[in-house]
Order: sequence, then C-alpha cells, then structure tokens
Amino acid sequence: MVQRYLDELAAAEGDAPADPIVRELLAQAVNRLHVLCAALLHRSYPRLARPPLNLQPEEMLSSVVERLLKAMREVHPRTVRQFFALANQHMRWELNDLARRLDKEAPAVEMRESFIAAPGEPSASQLSVGARRIFEAIEGLPEDEREVFSLVRIQGMPQTEAAQVLGVAVKTVQRRLNRSLVLLSQTLGDLQPAPREQL
Repeated sequence: MVQRYLDELAAAEGDAPADPIVRELLAQAVNRLHVLCAALLHRSYPRLARPPLNLQPEEMLSSVVERLLKAMREVHPRTVRQFFALANQHMRWELNDLARRLDKEAPAVEMRESFIAAPGEPSASQLSVGARRIFEAIEGLPEDEREVFSLVRIQGMPQTEAAQVLGVAVKTVQRRLNRSLVLLSQTLGDLQPAPREQL
C-alpha cells in the first residue's frame, strides 16, 4: 500500500500538488509509524516519557507526521525502504530536539522538585557522557548498518519484518546487524564494565 502511494507521488511529480497524496500515504502508514514512535521512545529515550515531559507516542507521532508533511514537499522517497528511513530520521530528530530542550530546562525543573526529591538522587533529565557517545556512535554507522540497527535493536522490529521493509534478504539483515554490533563494540569498547577482581 505504501509503495502504491509512493508510485503515485512519483507519477504526479511536477503535474499536481503532492500534499493530498502525501496525506493519504501517511494515513495508510500511521499504524506502523505509531509502533515505531512508541518503540523508539521507550527503548532509546525513556526519560522523555517520564516527568516532567511525560511524552506519549501519540504526541510524538503528531509531530513526526507534521515533519514528514513538510519534508515530503521537497523529498520524494521512491521505495518503502526510503520512506521508512526518512521517517526514522525525523523521529530521531524530533526526540533529539525534545531531549535538548529538556536538558536546557533541567536546572529550573530540579529547583522546583528539590523539595520532594530524595537527597542525593541523580537527575534523570541529563544524558550521561556515555549515553551521548552511544548515540553519536549509532549515528556514525554506515547507512545500511544504521538502518538495520535502528529497526531491529532500537525499535524492536523482527528481522524478517525489517527485511521486508528494507527489501533485502533476512541473511542480509543479519549480516548488517552483526557488522553494526562489531563497529559499535570497536568504537565503544572502553565503556564496557571492567571485570571484577577475583577475591
């Protein structure tokens, strides 16, 4: 269904306004986009779902759809893979923007909550240096590996379904996933906990 609307969008390029076709496309894809928003939010940005922001997948989906409406006035993905890659990119941008905004407001929030917070309790509103390095390492993966890692490990999509979305074989998904894990372990190997000393 998504591919059919992408084909219509390509056929109408330059002849008619794209907005009606894009709206129909997003309406058809909304359930999948909602699942992806929820998975990305709860797996990679759980702090945004907690106070003070209390972000819900429905709210995130609304912002992502708005972003896609604007983006697809200029960018016309040709395949289902390209469409979901574009959607994933805007989901990450939306969540990163919200995280940065939350970090800027964190001092005021901590002051207001200081009367009820437990003494010495660490703030959940700031990304640790390690977490920032992890996100940067994921963003730095080659495109194919980053796509697979995002779909399978971050959004929780089964490998067979990821293969369908990307239009590749399941073994290709497995190979790209394994390569992404190797590259991340090379980049982030120093973050692994040190082995405990034997007593």
